[in-house]
Amino acid sequence: ALEKKVAQVGEEVILPCCHQLPSSENLYNYRVYWQKNITEVVLAYAEGKMLPQHEQYKNRTKMDTRNLTLWISPVEILDNGTYQCVVQRKHSQNSVVVCDESVTLFVTADFSKPNITAEVSANSCESTEMVVRCSSHGGFPKPKMSGALNNVSVVWNVSWVSESNFSPYNVTGTLWLNVTKDVSVTCSVEYNGFAKSTSLLLKKTNVCVVPTVPPSYNVITASSIIIIIFLLAVTLAARYLPRHVCSHCCKPQDSAEEGVKECKKSPVSSKVSSETSSV
Repeated sequence: ALEKKVAQVGEEVILPCCHQLPSSENLYNYRVYWQKNITEVVLAYAEGKMLPQHEQYKNRTKMDTRNLTLWISPVEILDNGTYQCVVQRKHSQNSVVVCDESVTLFVTADFSKPNITAEVSANSCESTEMVVRCSSHGGFPKPKMSGALNNVSVVWNVSWVSESNFSPYNVTGTLWLNVTKDVSVTCSVEYNGFAKSTSLLLKKTNVCVVPTVPPSYNVITASSIIIIIFLLAVTLAARYLPRHVCSHCCKPQDSAEEGVKECKKSPVSSKVSSETSSV
């Protein structure tokens, strides 16, 4: 199995070689090649002299002349990949390969702490519809995003943005939620064994809007009939009540004085007294 190393951008990393020079020998008797992707010479020595190297590694690499380890500092995202250490020893007129092994370097760049935002898209008495977004940026390699609602796993709809395979990534995840009660949402960004997480409490809004329902046709018809019946009843009452009350009144006369005279009746007792007197 290939040996693996993990390093952060900006740090120093040491890649081990598969051979160590005996104390009785020196670099002059060896050829040492540190190369990446076979074609890129990271650092190389032949007969004690350093050979030309790839431009990307100039002034950032050095090699221990005894254990042949490769030092890279500061580490860059482009350093991510597999490195090969090849050691040859001079033997008469030929060279013999005494070591040829590889080591894989995983470069990481820290992502920002995930940021969670929630936007209310619709409200009702029963629930609140929300669009929840989680975003993080500036990290490497391409991350995974996971999440949970009250410790129950959810799947984010994730998108990534990067200029190339060896550039920092920006990642955004989206959730569409129907919140019926307060719930805690967690967003985690994972990369090369590292992880960063953030949680946010989503609250169901207390606004409850009950939609106004227009009255049905039957209700309108019944209400109209009731109003009409009420108006007819009021009209009939207005006409009947005055006649009923005045049936006990005197017949109207041409003048107030005559009416008073005609309506004035002598009491029965007076008439009886008069007749008695004449006898």
